[in-house]
Amino acid sequence: MNRAVVLLSGRGSNLQAMLDAGIPVSAVISNVAGAAGLAIAAKASIPAKVVPHKDFSSREAFDGALAREIDGFGPKLVALAGFMRVLTPGFVQRYAGRLINIHPSLLPVFPGLNTHQRALAEGVKIHGCTVHFVTADLDHGPIVAQAAVAVRPDDTAESLAARVLSREHIVYPRAIRWFLDGRLVVENGLVRVEGNDAQLFGPDST
Repeated sequence: MNRAVVLLSGRGSNLQAMLDAGIPVSAVISNVAGAAGLAIAAKASIPAKVVPHKDFSSREAFDGALAREIDGFGPKLVALAGFMRVLTPGFVQRYAGRLINIHPSLLPVFPGLNTHQRALAEGVKIHGCTVHFVTADLDHGPIVAQAAVAVRPDDTAESLAARVLSREHIVYPRAIRWFLDGRLVVENGLVRVEGNDAQLFGPDST
């Protein structure tokens, strides 16, 4: 099926951006029962499932249950959208080449958490977000696209995060569309898009 399953843990703003862009989403799955993103799915009449990670004794058991839910929808792509779980190597291998993530930094800098605070602490002048294929190496898979914002002298972590998020809502649906249309080619760990679409957006000083 030429659709995506979206995994999320929170508000679901990137899910909403996907739907606004016309991305075909076959299901939304969360590890958190009260995640706001589930309400977005329900409003759009998209099947929503909850697989609470706390119900499982190990990461492997949780990932196995999660994979069974995903496979029931037969998606072409699995898109992480604020899914706050570190996935096991076995899960990543199961969906190798069709598992992508949006990360709030210009990878390979600032992998992991607290990216906006760390960017400000380091005094970088350009920050942003990255869409990448997921591999067993956390936040280091092949880069599909990036979007940049200029860091302002008066920025806080919150103001910077808000501008980066607005760019996520542009670049992530675009990258997903490229994948679903079969336009992404990965060679020697590098990603290119067939056609003339740019893989870098910005920097945006607005």
